[in-house]
Amino acid sequence: MPSRFVICLSCLYPVLIYFGGRYLSPQILALVLLLLVLGRRTSAFGVRTSPWSVAGGLVLALLAIWLKSALFLKLYPVLVNGSMLVIFASSLWYPPTIAERIARLRTPDLPDFVVTYTRKVTRAWCVFFLGNALVALWTALWLSDRVWFIYNGVIAYILAGAMFAGEWVTRRRVLRGYQG
Repeated sequence: MPSRFVICLSCLYPVLIYFGGRYLSPQILALVLLLLVLGRRTSAFGVRTSPWSVAGGLVLALLAIWLKSALFLKLYPVLVNGSMLVIFASSLWYPPTIAERIARLRTPDLPDFVVTYTRKVTRAWCVFFLGNALVALWTALWLSDRVWFIYNGVIAYILAGAMFAGEWVTRRRVLRGYQG
């Protein structure tokens, strides 16, 4: 599990880039990205961080330093969502799925219909991460810094929270039907 510092830094990343960009150079802000990338040994759900994800983060930080451009720092949410998409999608091909792993933490012996449900949930998260990555890319490339911050620092978190809460409520109903 990433340290609390890295988790906080990750959550505050859009705030730091947006407000820090007013006072600090992209080269200094790239150090925040370097801290994130190098401080993360595992990603969400205890899955080991991919070397490709680490390399991608390093490339973004180095490009921001070399080209003195904050654009590369704004692309980090695209990388994060893309990485999560790969993690979730690969679990569809190499089960158990991420959603099944999480469900088994509470209920180790899942019936087949719940395993089927967790596959659907994993697919739904894949769609979410793909959509979120595309919107993050759109905001980074074509919209203002303010819109990038509002989406990536506020709206994306609200959407992820709503998705998680909706899935949690649905999962409770599905499991309640299983437990009688």
